[in-house]
Amino acid sequence: MTGALSPSHWLIILVVLLLLFGAKRLPDAARGIGRSLRIFKAETSALAEDDRTGATKVEDAAPAAVEGATVTAPPTRTTNGTTV
Repeated sequence: MTGALSPSHWLIILVVLLLLFGAKRLPDAARGIGRSLRIFKAETSALAEDDRTGATKVEDAAPAAVEGATVTAPPTRTTNGTTV
């Protein structure tokens, strides 16, 4: 088969990885990759759920603009305690 890895190829790859990273670091690296993949899967499924429901966080958080309305800044306090 073209492009397929035989068991001997996998064995060579495993030996090279063990020589490069050591037996202690490989399980830690695999655990970290597994956690990252779980987080990625959860986030992508949450995005897919948002797409199905038609809701987005930005639309939910920001109120719709009213035509002709002006936006004013809230009052701020100065260093001497007066409100501007």
